[in-house]
Amino acid sequence: MKEKKKGGFMVAEKQQFDVWKEDMEPVLDSKLDEFHLLGYNRATKEDIWRCVTERLNKKKHYVPFYAFTNELLNLKASVYMTWLTVNSYKEPEDWFAEFEETESKK
Repeated sequence: MKEKKKGGFMVAEKQQFDVWKEDMEPVLDSKLDEFHLLGYNRATKEDIWRCVTERLNKKKHYVPFYAFTNELLNLKASVYMTWLTVNSYKEPEDWFAEFEETESKK
């Protein structure tokens, strides 16, 4: 977060990572390929992006472009899988919806 002085107080400004998303496409592709080679075939670019941005949003200081790129390139599969697990508890999905839909068509 970038801090600005406003009325004598330091105010933290929320960082906007989404403006870098287009520039990060080659890095996201590379990381996605890496995870697929490691056997994580259900990994998506959107999940990798969300994992990194949510981790960096917790930082109290401004994250420059090069540091964001470094964080993305150094993302470990174990960190990504932990993030997925925690988010699966936060955002429950109906895992059986696809199965039930297939069964109902039979």
